[in-house]
Amino acid sequence: MLVHIRRSIILALITLILTFAYAYAGTGLSQVAFNNQANGSLTANGSTLIGQNWSATKCPGHPDGSCVFQGRPDDLGPYAANPKSTPPVPGGDNPLVANGNSGQSGASNLGPRSKVLLSNTQALVSYWHARGVNPTPDLVTTSGSGYDPNITAADALAQIPMVSRATGIAPSALRALISRENNGAQLGFLGSSYINVLQLNEALAKLH
Repeated sequence: MLVHIRRSIILALITLILTFAYAYAGTGLSQVAFNNQANGSLTANGSTLIGQNWSATKCPGHPDGSCVFQGRPDDLGPYAANPKSTPPVPGGDNPLVANGNSGQSGASNLGPRSKVLLSNTQALVSYWHARGVNPTPDLVTTSGSGYDPNITAADALAQIPMVSRATGIAPSALRALISRENNGAQLGFLGSSYINVLQLNEALAKLH
């Protein structure tokens, strides 16, 4: 009996040691080989993995948010965070807001016949038209996660008149910038091309 107990204790200790060794080895390898990704893909202005609300960016003499490129409306207009509401709305596109219970992450769950969806989309179309932008579908619909950090080249190109007017940068220079920041599909065939909005705006700042 003591032999069996001793074997059980030894086996449990070995399993415990291997569990921690595996975790620390994985963490160490990620820090060495994928340091930026392991630490949240951070830049000086945020994480490239999380979409940000650029609509509050101050643009002297122009509407807020017009001097930068903006992403999907996951935290914009009808979907924006509202810490003063009851209960507080934390941001993201609040997937259950139509039921009075705002969520943390996910699609809006509003069907094509939803009057709320129609109203929200109309508000976003008006938002863009006020800035001289003819919005693409992506710019007036939220993403599946509520935190999409990327847009397509078409989404960025649609915003050129707004950004050019607010920054004074020539449209041709902005088109060249968008082309440089456009990332192809992973491995050439997985998914589609995309532009990270944070990286695009950081590159835009260098043109000023």
